[in-house]
Amino acid sequence: MDEPTRRSLHGVAELLIAGPQHRAHGTIRLRVTPGGFGGVAVPLRVEGTDLLWDGGRAPLAGTYRELAAAVGVVAGAPEGVYHDTTGIDPDTDISVDPAAAAEITGWFARGDAGLRAFAPDQEPVLWPEHFDLAITADEVNYGISPGDDAHPEPYAYVGPWTPREGPFWNAGFGALRPATDLPDAAAVAAFFAEGRSAAAS
Repeated sequence: MDEPTRRSLHGVAELLIAGPQHRAHGTIRLRVTPGGFGGVAVPLRVEGTDLLWDGGRAPLAGTYRELAAAVGVVAGAPEGVYHDTTGIDPDTDISVDPAAAAEITGWFARGDAGLRAFAPDQEPVLWPEHFDLAITADEVNYGISPGDDAHPEPYAYVGPWTPREGPFWNAGFGALRPATDLPDAAAVAAFFAEGRSAAAS
């Protein structure tokens, strides 16, 4: 995974969408949208390598502060909600590779479809603090990540609130499966179903 692209998109999610949305509407929740991701209460979203808003579109380039000014918002993470922020300065340059962005947004789309197939009554949330898409059911978190410091490549995960033991649980927080092992939404949903069974046993 292209680390600068993943970090830049995470920064866009946190500083340009979740932060302004929280200041205006009190929620940090984001969602998967066609070709990318966006806010649930503001018309700000990423599509490919562009940021879209009502009446405008601009490439993900320049600094976060410059792009925020073009949109008409103030760049900055949500305040007083979580402490594990990206730590990205608004004056940092955004660096997005189109192929890497397509891989990340494609994985989000696959994961969103898989989560909805697994739990049709749940609305997947893209959380800006960890840049992961997830739901919770019966005290178990089910989600997908584009990668992080501990696991740089995209993966799906099952994270029970209470630790479990057994062959399914292959990570400190529960279980993970690389995105490369989950080629479509059905495979993602099947992994979550396997996790639900393992958590219940």
